[in-house]
Amino acid sequence: MRTDIFARLDREPVPPKIEVPRMTRTRLALFGGTSAFYLAVVVAVLLSTWLVTLDWKIMLFRPYQQWPELHAFLDYYVVLGQRGPTAVMVAAWLGWRSWRQHTLRPLLSLGAALLLLNVTVGAVKLGLGRLGPHYATQIGSAELFAGGDIFPSGHTANAVVTWGILAYLATTPRARRYLSALSAVVALGVGLTTVYLGTHWLSDVLLGWAAGLLILLALPWCEPVIAVVEAWILDRRDRIRERLRARSRLVPSLPVASGGPRLFPAPAAAEEPSRETVGVAASHARAARSRPSSDRLTA
Repeated sequence: MRTDIFARLDREPVPPKIEVPRMTRTRLALFGGTSAFYLAVVVAVLLSTWLVTLDWKIMLFRPYQQWPELHAFLDYYVVLGQRGPTAVMVAAWLGWRSWRQHTLRPLLSLGAALLLLNVTVGAVKLGLGRLGPHYATQIGSAELFAGGDIFPSGHTANAVVTWGILAYLATTPRARRYLSALSAVVALGVGLTTVYLGTHWLSDVLLGWAAGLLILLALPWCEPVIAVVEAWILDRRDRIRERLRARSRLVPSLPVASGGPRLFPAPAAAEEPSRETVGVAASHARAARSRPSSDRLTA
């Protein structure tokens, strides 16, 4: 048994016992409070309240012009909220965890979270049709139902979900606390970066934070479905393996030239005239030479 630090990278011999998060009262309370905040932001933007006025003040302040030295760094930092790069990085890590722990739950949880993100955030984006700061047409307007797709902020919601899923799947309370704090800092930074760059209103970011958090809080409701899908996939895998093993038993274990079993009967050998062996022919020749001369003359 390996005792060095690299032993932690080896595959565990048996699947560990993993405690699946449940929908507790605390989680329900957080889900209800976040839902109320989500609705409040939507209503505030629909009614063009003080929140829309604050959006315009920040937009006209143009933070990217006030602190231009941050622009280059934040252009790279905002990538932590893009769907493609972050999904690939997190999926690679969770794929290794799935292999090590003999379970598909990490990857299936990520897939469920991203599916919920696309459906819920995408539907609200297309339904409200808000234009971004760079495409605004009227000062003080909420810019709703104008064919846009930036409310809520997809960058922000994706940062919350993609990095927050690591904390959701943590196996120890300590790791869960550290990963929760790290994902919160990353999501907070990504949201504020989009405001700095002028690609989103502040209200877009507030709604994006709430949308991503709602998906993470609702994941325990998806656990029964995830368990059913995992069992189905593993069952199909076992059936395919059995079929491949059954086929491998039909293949000859030894080549035919080495005396192994034949898949088809060998053709019958053609009849040939009997021939004397070399030893028999030589004995006949010696006998003929030993005969007396008279016999040879008589013959």
